[in-house]
Amino acid sequence: QVQLVESGGGLVQPGGSLRLSCAASGFSLDYYAIGWFRQGPGKEREGVSCITSVDGSTFYVDSVKGRFTISRDNAKNTVYLQMHSLKPEDTGVYYCAVDPPPVRPGCFETDFRRWGQGTQVTVSS
Repeated sequence: QVQLVESGGGLVQPGGSLRLSCAASGFSLDYYAIGWFRQGPGKEREGVSCITSVDGSTFYVDSVKGRFTISRDNAKNTVYLQMHSLKPEDTGVYYCAVDPPPVRPGCFETDFRRWGQGTQVTVSS
């Protein structure tokens, strides 16, 4: 069964850290473009960070640059989003998404056809 399963979300205080994981099953992530998206309360879903399949370049939305890091472990068929210095505005449901090549550089929701179910991240004191 083809599936993406996110984990690692939770409640964290401002300034804290979390690492989100997205485990793929039923297919190999090798060479796939990967992305993390989020939807905050009352907001539209936005691209947080992506790795393109065209040249392997990474994209970060301005609001997370220097705080978040996207990575992949092909041996574990898993992608990660390491988040540091979390802020209340980072609160939302975080989704991982993947798509086979080619995927253009950037982080465009419409470029990704396979999605996980989402994991809640709440940053609050």
